[in-house]
Amino acid sequence: MRVLGVDPGLTRCGVGVVDGAPGRPLAMVACGVVRTPAESEVAQRLLQIEQGLELWFDQYRPELVAVERVFAQHNVRTVMGTAQASAVAMLCATRRGIPVTLHTPSEVKAAVTGNGRADKAQVGAMVTRLLRLDAPPKPADAADALALAICHIWRGAATDRIAAAVARTSGPGARPKEYRR
Repeated sequence: MRVLGVDPGLTRCGVGVVDGAPGRPLAMVACGVVRTPAESEVAQRLLQIEQGLELWFDQYRPELVAVERVFAQHNVRTVMGTAQASAVAMLCATRRGIPVTLHTPSEVKAAVTGNGRADKAQVGAMVTRLLRLDAPPKPADAADALALAICHIWRGAATDRIAAAVARTSGPGARPKEYRR
């Protein structure tokens, strides 16, 4: 499966594409950032992020998209920009019919490093090891995007299977509860 990870941000929106499947070796396809100038108007910056992400979708054709779930910080302005960039990524994927999953930062850190409180250096080091790279991806936003893709390959597939199983047991034609085992 090919997953595009998106670490949303208005100035630097990290993007990373990883091929892999649970229990199989992972391979980095590409990583980078979509940059916008801080002095530009927010609407113009969001348009630039959309255009940049569309290029990534066109070039790498992901099957799934993993976006970092925005969490409350003390700086409301930063949270707003991050949430807006996140929405652009979700819109781009949904427009193409590509499923989107949101992962929290601690979920990504735990999946990649085994520690939900790992710092950026630890995440970068594990991304480097897991993808068998010569050096950590730069900037950190790109490494974070790759970590999101890895997290989704490892955790998202299991979550998707559970959701499918639940749908089968509760959908039309499902056996009554007393007959389920």
